[in-house]
Amino acid sequence: MRDHRKLRAFELADDLVLAVYSATKGFPQDEMFGLTSQLRRASVSIASNIVEGSARSSEADFLRFLDMAFGSIREVEYQLTIASRLGYTDSNVGKKLAMQADETARVLAGLIKSLRQKV
Repeated sequence: MRDHRKLRAFELADDLVLAVYSATKGFPQDEMFGLTSQLRRASVSIASNIVEGSARSSEADFLRFLDMAFGSIREVEYQLTIASRLGYTDSNVGKKLAMQADETARVLAGLIKSLRQKV
């Protein structure tokens, strides 16, 4: 088992969750059960999968959860694009969120790559 709090990928994913929640507060009310909910759930899924995978005893299990987290970050990236295209975020917020998501994806991809070399 490893301490997820020591992983840069978790730190970035955790920060992204907070940023997504903050940004989606301003989304239209009619998106509460649509894009708002989906974007929040997907962002939480990234960090949650890192945490759950970290608690697994085998590297293969850890890798499987990191792969799920990576799928979720790609989902978030797409949903942020949709939110931006619909005008739900101003351009500065949208760009900042996109940059956070991209950095999270890059760090997570690096962690996955390094683990794949071990397994």
